[in-house]
Amino acid sequence: MVDVLAALIPVFAIIAVGALLRRLKFIADDGWRALERVIYFVLFPCFLFGAIAFADFSGEPVGRMALLLGAAMIAMAALAYPFRALLRLDGPAFTSLFQGAVRWNSYVALGAIAAVLGPPGLALAAVAVAVMVPLANVLSVVVLLHHAGSGGADLALLARLLSRNPLVVASFAGILVQALGLPVPQVAATTVQLIGGAALPLGLLAVGANLDLGEARSKAAPIAAATVLKLLAMPALVWAGSVALGVESAARTAALLCAAVPGASSSYILARQLGGDAPLMANITTAQTLAAMATMPLVLWAFS
Repeated sequence: MVDVLAALIPVFAIIAVGALLRRLKFIADDGWRALERVIYFVLFPCFLFGAIAFADFSGEPVGRMALLLGAAMIAMAALAYPFRALLRLDGPAFTSLFQGAVRWNSYVALGAIAAVLGPPGLALAAVAVAVMVPLANVLSVVVLLHHAGSGGADLALLARLLSRNPLVVASFAGILVQALGLPVPQVAATTVQLIGGAALPLGLLAVGANLDLGEARSKAAPIAAATVLKLLAMPALVWAGSVALGVESAARTAALLCAAVPGASSSYILARQLGGDAPLMANITTAQTLAAMATMPLVLWAFS
């Protein structure tokens, strides 16, 4: 337990630094938005491509891990539905609870996996991104269109969102290079890895800058429900699935960390674009990020 805490403290310390810098207005709001765009469209895609394309997956249960995380995300989507009636939520509010239960913050996951498993674990994290990012986007868009939009899933919109998502494109490009054994010049590989290396610290700073501590106390019931579902129920599902599928050692730890991280700040953008309850979504993400500081070490201690 002490070792896990020691590994995770730097991750949340960087998030806290980001929150402090935002509070002190060290960087203007426009500067943070620009930084987020660089991370999302340049740094993180380079990291994902390099982590998948150049990794050695021999001996790792990559297929079973991918199946585990995909199944767990679909199970969480089903578990979220009864809470609409239980909490008497309108459509937009339910979509925010749903995103809070299903979506995950890949920046926090990468930081935690790097801290706990070291560089070899980042290849497993990249596999998780390749599985969970497209699936989370599909599930979230379908639910938003059905409960907060016009009532039907627009397949053309889904296709556009996925084809324009740089994380999805980079992940599948890396899979293609890895699967086909395509040669990549050493100069290009080194360049991609150097650019991608900046994604982790800057991504964690951006997570902290997006925290809105003043509004995290509103609408307590859906915030609490989404937090319990995401930070406790999903790791429990992943642990049970890992036992059933025989996913062990580093792959199990990586999967648990991916399941135990808070929701993604990009959920707010999707909620705002497709008619969800964007303020509630921001509150859920903030509350989950704060709570994860306590729950992530407990999850690893209990389930690893």
